[in-house]
Amino acid sequence: MAKYPIFLELGGRRAVIIGGGSVAVRKAQSLLAAGTRLVVVAERISDMMTALCTDSTAELITAPYSKDYLVGAVLAIAATNSRPLNERIYKDCQQLEILCNVVDVPELCDFFVPAVVKRGSLQVAIGTEGASPAYAAHIRKKLEAILTEKHGQFLAELEQLRKTALDKLPDPAARKVLSGRLAGDESFDYFVEKGPDEWRRRAAESLERYADADRPAP
Repeated sequence: MAKYPIFLELGGRRAVIIGGGSVAVRKAQSLLAAGTRLVVVAERISDMMTALCTDSTAELITAPYSKDYLVGAVLAIAATNSRPLNERIYKDCQQLEILCNVVDVPELCDFFVPAVVKRGSLQVAIGTEGASPAYAAHIRKKLEAILTEKHGQFLAELEQLRKTALDKLPDPAARKVLSGRLAGDESFDYFVEKGPDEWRRRAAESLERYADADRPAP
């Protein structure tokens, strides 16, 4: 069955990782970056995990797994080296209606963590529905060579322009046309070649032309 791709707001929401090793550390990094209230449960928590969670709001619980630790979580990740324990975690999540990902066991996953290319607010996620994380990583490397920090900077400029256009250009159709033009390849090339200041000047001129055309005749 096809999966539903989504970027999920996790800021301030509880997420639980069961496991304290290197795999769990990688999962914790992305969850902390997303602003979750992270809880890590493991009988042994690695120094890497401890260092990662220092000065964060993460809660480290050195104890055997208990279903009670899942209560109130939006999602859970099982990253232990015990198949029976991972299966138990998955079943507990199903009973509590918590989304669960059992690392490297696609049939025990409600969601898959994609390979991600991030440039500022620009994120491109690559998923294979658990078929081959290695291939997703391969595609990510290709995209990392194509998408540069300039793309992230360009997006930041487009965001500011969109806010201005919402005030100055009340017609949604006109805003859509202007946004399409300024988000295109020619506009990006101009941004790279001329720099942000010159791009802003040109974009402001375009916005004024569209705004003048949108104003009723006196």
